[in-house]
Order: sequence, then structure tokens, then C-alpha cells
Amino acid sequence: MEINIIRGQNQIGGSIIEISSKSTKIILDIGSNLEDKEIVVPEIDGLFKGEAKYDGVLISHYHSDHVGLATRILPDIPIYMGEKSYEIHKVSNEYMEKEYLKEPKTFKAEEEFFIGDIKITPYLCDHSAFDAYMFLLDYEGKKILYTGDFRSNGRKSFEPLLRKLPKVDILITEGTNLSNDKIGKINLTEKELEKKGIEILEGNGRPVFVLMAATNIDRLVTFYKIANTTKRLFLLDTYAGLITDTIGGNIPNPRTFSNVRIFQTSSSKHEILENYPQNKIGKNEIANKNFVMCIRSSMKQYLENRSKEFSFEGCVLFYSMWEGYKKQENMKEFLKFMEEKGVKTISLHTSGHADEKDFDKLIKKVEPKIIIPVHTENSEWFKRYEKCEVICDKNIIKI
Repeated sequence: MEINIIRGQNQIGGSIIEISSKSTKIILDIGSNLEDKEIVVPEIDGLFKGEAKYDGVLISHYHSDHVGLATRILPDIPIYMGEKSYEIHKVSNEYMEKEYLKEPKTFKAEEEFFIGDIKITPYLCDHSAFDAYMFLLDYEGKKILYTGDFRSNGRKSFEPLLRKLPKVDILITEGTNLSNDKIGKINLTEKELEKKGIEILEGNGRPVFVLMAATNIDRLVTFYKIANTTKRLFLLDTYAGLITDTIGGNIPNPRTFSNVRIFQTSSSKHEILENYPQNKIGKNEIANKNFVMCIRSSMKQYLENRSKEFSFEGCVLFYSMWEGYKKQENMKEFLKFMEEKGVKTISLHTSGHADEKDFDKLIKKVEPKIIIPVHTENSEWFKRYEKCEVICDKNIIKI
């Protein structure tokens, strides 16, 4: 087999990784670059232009730095994605009126399938995206494990996954949290966030706002539990409500959870609200309830209108996103707007990516001969694993 790191080595996001055997070519993830303001399609022959030369593209999860270029590949190349991951991708992009994948091939955890002569086994892993996967690729006895993005601090236990993973020849792994300012830091768990949030709200009877990504399902569960414990209604706008309803099951959603309510921020989304007659909530009822409301910075005008109906003074805003977003102008303006309304901003967040102890556990279990770091700005960190060859300075590797 041959591995070609087309993109993603020594950078975070934008991963495009080629795996080829004698007769099969596969792409692992096909992400857009995080820093690109507009989608930039690389000049890759047989993938984005010319005659199709690939047998399939495997998508680990729905974050744009892993799936962002999927709609731009040649139409003859099949795309493979987890069932729920695809549904969230579709609902999210449809709501935002963005292009989305049409009818990819879907797979389920641990159900083996073949692309050409390469056997694929997807393993469900924990990440800040729901239904995220690692991929085991097996060809003529050679095994490659691609981690995608993963962590151990969410609501899925890491140990059962580790027990399922075999020893491999090559590990292609993310290393997002290995920048110098994060070395030595251990991720808080979602349960620890939940406990901290409850403690912070003790004695505070005012409404609570949560600034977070609606597609971070573990985090939605965390704040739902905080709302329940502190006897507040859990409020989702039509976007977040649609996403959680799409997942269903035991994920808090406005269709089957009586203490989850759905509200609209735009009159153009009124038809969505009508799908939830029992759990929709209007502005007058919101003004008279104690709640935890999940919001986004794009909801500034909506919140301005609500602040005319009840005072925001003494309310808490939990900031539950990457700290780097605070440097962006639109985020600065939004946080200043909330501060001027009398809202206190408190950071309550944890990473969606592995920390050092997670890599120790993973590498001890799969015992790779070769480690290829991607999705990181500090690939040299992996050289501490002296029994492994670490390749971080060439993009084509043959095994």
C-alpha cells in the first residue's frame, strides 16, 4: 500500500489523505482549510477535475475541515459517511441554505465493507461531532488506522473502543491539542463541565444563555442536564431543534422531551416551529420563564428584541466554544453587546480533541510500527514514542 498525505500534514484541518493498493485508491476525509474564507478547491487531477481516478472517499465526521470539499469532487466518485453524521450534515446545510451531499453511501459502526480490494472497518469514537469515526483499513494483512478527530472526555467511554482496536502497522493520527500552549493540559470531561455549571448557577435565579455550536451534541446534553438540575426550561432555536430532532433517541429534542422547547428567531422559519405544536414557545412565554437558552452570535437582533421585553441584568452567558473565536470582530461585538445588557460571560468549555494521555493509551493499545501525525502543528511531539518511526517530513509513504 501507499499513503500520500495530499494535505493535512503540519497543519490543523483541511485533511486530504490518499490510500492506494495495487488496484484501489481511497481518500480519507476531504476538508476545506479552516483559514479559507471562501471554499478553495485544490488542483487534484482525478479527484476534482479530469477523469475520476478514485474508488471512494471516506468521511470521518461532518465538520467542514473534514467534509468541506466533498460536494466539489467528481460525481463518479462515491462518498461514504456515517448515517447520523450525514443526516446532521444535510439538515444543517439545508437550514443554512448551503450546498450539501446528495445520497452518499452510509455505513454503521463495526460493519465491515470493501472499497475495491481494501477492507474498511469504521469504529465509532468520541468527538465534538456526533457519529464520528476512526477507520481501520486492511489490505493483504497490512493494517492502517486513521483516527479522524477523537477524544476521551465526552460521554462515550474510551476504554470499550480501545479494547476493539487491533495492533496496526501504521497509525495516522490527529494531534490538534499538541501545540506548546496546550502541552501538559488535561481536558475537563463533559460531566465535570456539568458539575461546574450547576455550581456557578447556585443561588442565581436569572435566565442563562449558552453560546455554543448547535452541532456539538455532547455539549447540548451537558447544558440540558444543567438546565434540569437548576430547574430551568431548555430552549433551542429552530436550527438546533431540527438537529436534535434528527438524531432523536435519548438526545434532548423538542419532539419527545417535554422540558425542551423550540423557538424561532426568523419569521421565515415559522413552518419549522409548526412541526412541534406541543413544545413550541413564543416570545411572551419566554419573557416569563426561567431558562437555559442555546444561542449563536448571529442572533444579536433577536436578543436585542427580547431585552426590551425583560431585563438581561444579572443573567449569565456561558461561552462554550474555542477561545480563539473571541479574537474575531463579530464575536467581540456580540460579547460586548451582551455585557452592555448586564450579562456576565463565563467560559465553560472543553476540547473536542485528544489530550496527551489519550495518545498514550491509544498508542500503547495499537502498537504501531509507524506514526504519521496529521491535523497538528506539532508533529515532532510524537517522537517521544521511541519504538515507533514517526514520519512528519514526507508526504508519500510505502508499506
